[in-house]
Amino acid sequence: MVGILYATLVTVAGAAGLLVGVFVDGLSAPLFLFLVPFPPTPFGFAAYGALTIALVLGIPLALVVYVSRNLDDGAV
Repeated sequence: MVGILYATLVTVAGAAGLLVGVFVDGLSAPLFLFLVPFPPTPFGFAAYGALTIALVLGIPLALVVYVSRNLDDGAV
């Protein structure tokens, strides 16, 4: 269930980026992680939105999965 929600949120962020790129004029190129410039096109904004949300939500999700698999049940 969590994986489906994660994929849905990443897809929605990509769609929102695509819509921003289509309907907003005069946008400058976004910088992914403040380093990698994306083209100021609808597909560039879609990729930027999807990758940003995937990273922002994916790292904590991966940490939760790691801890839940490796935490000893009796240790407190």
